[in-house]
Amino acid sequence: MFSRIKEEIAVVFERDPAARNTWEVITCYPGFHAMLVHRLAHRLWGGGFKWLARFISHLGRGLTGVEIHPGAQIGRRFFIDHGMGVVIGQTAEIGNDCTLYHGVTLGGTSWSPGKRHPTLGAGVVIGAGAKILGPILIGDGAKIGSNAVVVKSVPPGATAIGIPARIVESHDTQGRFAAYAVARDVNDPVAQALHELLDHCVENDHRIEHILAELKRLGGRTDEQRRSGFDPEHLNRIVD
Repeated sequence: MFSRIKEEIAVVFERDPAARNTWEVITCYPGFHAMLVHRLAHRLWGGGFKWLARFISHLGRGLTGVEIHPGAQIGRRFFIDHGMGVVIGQTAEIGNDCTLYHGVTLGGTSWSPGKRHPTLGAGVVIGAGAKILGPILIGDGAKIGSNAVVVKSVPPGATAIGIPARIVESHDTQGRFAAYAVARDVNDPVAQALHELLDHCVENDHRIEHILAELKRLGGRTDEQRRSGFDPEHLNRIVD
């Protein structure tokens, strides 16, 4: 038991550069507190003490702002950073070395009994505010971007962003930890299209400015009223 607690403390130092010392982690980190409460509640749940497990989980929710159903299965070295607003459902399964940020929901999409919540493989990182919904699988080492809504399984090592979430390519091959689950140099086609549109708008603005400058040089009107009612025939007369 004490070796597991030491492991939970070591994870905080590994993944949060703001952590200064062990005493601070033990007294000031709600994610660490949430896991202590869940370990106890989960053991009671498995032992058949369902109400007591739920009550302890409820107390932990009030203390930490993290709501974890005692039936959820969570692996080792699990880290919740900041913690507030995290919700983990009853049939959720979380592998070893996973990281969740604040506002994450591992929720269900059905009222039917049985498996209703996501399964996270090892080393998964989920950014702040992301929603992982339904009995889907998030593969080992996958990253979910902040505020993404994921309703389909994500393959191992992939990065998913957006609403609904889509898989994007990442060229960050250095293995660096991405604090909010979005690696550098993400090849997002939507972002690229927006940049292209912006570049096109800027180019058109330059062309319009050039036309107005030529009009002014040739004695044409360049006031705002004339711009809104631009007359091509007048331009042709000036040029002729």
